[in-house]
Amino acid sequence: MSEKKPTPKVPDGQTRFLTTRQKKPNEKGFIGYETIWDSFQTEAEYETPKRP
Repeated sequence: MSEKKPTPKVPDGQTRFLTTRQKKPNEKGFIGYETIWDSFQTEAEYETPKRP
């Protein structure tokens, strides 16, 4: 049987609106990735229009 090699740590991926992080391996050895999205736009408060 072959021995399992330890999986190397992958650095965090950084883009303008997205960050990816490597998760810890689970019981079966599967390593997943977590994605974190930053907001694309900001929300402005509503102001009632002026009367003519």
